[in-house]
Amino acid sequence: MSERNGHVIPHRPHQDRARLVEPGGSLDLPPELLATTVNGMERSAQRLGRALVVVVDDRAAQGEQEDSIGPLVTELLEEAGFIVDGTVAVAGETVDIRNALNTAVIGGVDVVITVGGTGVSPRDVTPDATSGVLDMPVPGIAEALRASGLAAGAVDAGVSRGLAGVSGSTLVVNLAGSRAAVRDGMATLSPLVTHVIEQLSGLEQA
Repeated sequence: MSERNGHVIPHRPHQDRARLVEPGGSLDLPPELLATTVNGMERSAQRLGRALVVVVDDRAAQGEQEDSIGPLVTELLEEAGFIVDGTVAVAGETVDIRNALNTAVIGGVDVVITVGGTGVSPRDVTPDATSGVLDMPVPGIAEALRASGLAAGAVDAGVSRGLAGVSGSTLVVNLAGSRAAVRDGMATLSPLVTHVIEQLSGLEQA
């Protein structure tokens, strides 16, 4: 943000200027331009909204193993501009997963990302639990995640049974459990999530 797309900022006396300091440098802005920039950033952050991460892992849920994937998802969500309410670890049980999702929806978060339990083993029941919560499936998101994951070499993402859809006014997305699947999935997901949230909140312009 050290460049302003070719716009020339007129010279102002020092006392009339405000300084916006960012990593890697600083930029002097006239007060009215600074106000416009800050207001735009606030509106953007407001559109992105709140998120919750649900990690489906038996050992993490029982405290036998530290959750290492939840912090990664949280970091990627925050980099995308979301406020993350927290991370919840649950066992691979349909009731536990569904309860976590329903709690998030009732709590009014804009997006819930589940991680793990999307394969074909007997304990992989995240999609089954999710299907009972969704009001409106959005299959295109799940298809995009599988296609990009497979192309990126994340095999568990490529063969994932994960779902995506809307419950109330909350977008719910299942990601496969590997770090590669999470990183690729979040990169694919970020612009799609923004679009869906804007539509759900009525901000999308016709």
